[in-house]
Amino acid sequence: MDLDWARAGHSRIVILTHGLEGSSDRPYIRGMSNVLNANGWDAVAVNFRSCSGEPNLQPYSYHSGSSNDLKLVIEHVQKSYAQIAGIGYSLGGNVLLKYLGEQGADSKLLGGVAFSVPCDLKGSALQLTRWDNRLYMWNFMRLLKAKVEEKATRFPGIVDASDFDSTKTFEEFDNRYTAPLNGFKSAEDYWAQCHSKRVLPHIKVPTLLVNAEDDPFLSDSCYPQKEAQENPHFTLERPKYGGHVAFQQKGMYWSEQRAINFLSQF
Repeated sequence: MDLDWARAGHSRIVILTHGLEGSSDRPYIRGMSNVLNANGWDAVAVNFRSCSGEPNLQPYSYHSGSSNDLKLVIEHVQKSYAQIAGIGYSLGGNVLLKYLGEQGADSKLLGGVAFSVPCDLKGSALQLTRWDNRLYMWNFMRLLKAKVEEKATRFPGIVDASDFDSTKTFEEFDNRYTAPLNGFKSAEDYWAQCHSKRVLPHIKVPTLLVNAEDDPFLSDSCYPQKEAQENPHFTLERPKYGGHVAFQQKGMYWSEQRAINFLSQF
């Protein structure tokens, strides 16, 4: 994993995690880093394995459940900072929520903010098979194909990129690549073990999830209202608009201001 740092001389820091096939160079990561620096926080953006432009040297890959990778980053950041929070987007938001739920009161983060999170992986995967989401799926598969082809060259016999173009959905991709390369039995097993919704009741530090009502990636099951009502440490907000990792308004992302306001309690 490669880390990009935005240091402004502050004593506390936020770890940023990007979405599927994103990187630290995405506008939402750069923008949030700038806003954090201006409001008392340093920032460090995680590039998940293979997302920095440098190939992943292992056969396994990053995925929606990569909370062990986040834990590794936190342990590294702890060497320089005592106060650490997290902000995650989409896939990176699921990783963040999963970490917070798994760690509970032992979390090394003060708290977290997550935007546009497919916290029910199966529900989101099925949502993206809808006809009106076909362009999103086409683009994801185009990006993932390049990664798979590179990995097949590096690990012949382990990864097979032949006939990749027949892979049209996340279920097919996860069954063929994500699950076997990362120790899961199937796409269903991967989704069941890695969706953050199942561990939301165990979060014990202040955590905010913002999922817009008009997010085309999210199924109804990705709005965990019951979990928020029953856990005083976990807050769900459902703005009417915002799309998927958008939340734009004049001058800055609305999500940037919302994150800063939430982090101010720390």
